[in-house]
Amino acid sequence: MNRLTTSQGGFDLARFPEHPRDPFRAWDAADEYLLRQLEGIDGAEPVDLSGAVVVVGDRWGALTTVLAGHRPVQITDSYLAQRATLANLARNGDDPDTVRLLSARDTPPERIDVLLVRVPKSLALLEDQLHRLAPAVHAGTVVIGTGMVKEIHTSTLKLFERIIGPTRTSLAVKKARLIFCTPDPALARTPSPWPHRYDLPEGIGAVSGRTVVNHAGIFCAERLDIGTRFFLNHLPERSGRDSIVDLGCGNGVVGTSAALANPEATVTFIDESYLAVASAAATFRANLGTDAVADFLVGDGMADVPPGSVDLVLNNPPFHSHQATTDATARTMFHGARTALRQGGELWVVGNRHLGYHTQLRRTFGNCTTVAGDPKFVVLRAVKR
Repeated sequence: MNRLTTSQGGFDLARFPEHPRDPFRAWDAADEYLLRQLEGIDGAEPVDLSGAVVVVGDRWGALTTVLAGHRPVQITDSYLAQRATLANLARNGDDPDTVRLLSARDTPPERIDVLLVRVPKSLALLEDQLHRLAPAVHAGTVVIGTGMVKEIHTSTLKLFERIIGPTRTSLAVKKARLIFCTPDPALARTPSPWPHRYDLPEGIGAVSGRTVVNHAGIFCAERLDIGTRFFLNHLPERSGRDSIVDLGCGNGVVGTSAALANPEATVTFIDESYLAVASAAATFRANLGTDAVADFLVGDGMADVPPGSVDLVLNNPPFHSHQATTDATARTMFHGARTALRQGGELWVVGNRHLGYHTQLRRTFGNCTTVAGDPKFVVLRAVKR
């Protein structure tokens, strides 16, 4: 936990879930720059926050917590960001009811007077968010984006300008930058291009030639990434009434492949991204029909799966948290999988060879074997003894 000091006071903030070994704060220089802009810096007038305030993409709830007194609406695609926000509000003595939490799948407010956008890593997610928010923005709306310099590109500014209105940027401060956008109510906008569908290539097992549906912001939304392709070619061949979990499901192509290969199995798709779980549901139903049965959970890894209830977990863990490289998510997923698996149940993991997941799996399960490998990727298997 760290303390963010602003002109409005000090705030104790942490990411969610808290990891003792995690060195990262719940905010960065981009959040600080935006908060100073709202308060009025370099002689500028403070921003009037008495109207409807919407905070989009707040990564760990720092912005929402500082602004809680203005009863903001937070919109995020991240379940973990929502949990972090609630924990940080409680940590600082704020009533959670002062903030309205919406997912990226929920209908935005009808009117927005102040729109604050933390620029996401995915340009596609930003595009979809701006399309969804544009109808609620009016000529008097204050629109400010924020991000680190390496996160804001010409393409970022063009999206704001094409969807909201004329756009300019601030000077860089501590490697952070602000985006100022003036809404143009007369602007003609094309519809959002999301979700996007494409057909998979041949030679990748049960899902060869099948359709994938991707909502905005999903990893490799326009093509099959090479790590998943390698995994699909080395999935376990099983039959019977297995309980299978596609953990960190993304667009659901791995779990859909398992369901196609074993129609008797029950598959659960889990991700912390609301848009990922929506993509997985759409991919599954596009290939197995609307009557096919599966479970789709937005959550913190395996936290909501009953212990000892699963036969097989399939996992392609992320190794980035926004711009930071970390194995914290993978460690959480591996420990959660071990708890959820029955005796004899298996966790199959694909990852970049250099990440060394075999070491963590041996610590967690007491065993790990290499199923397949190439110069870049490995598929690993661990069994709950």
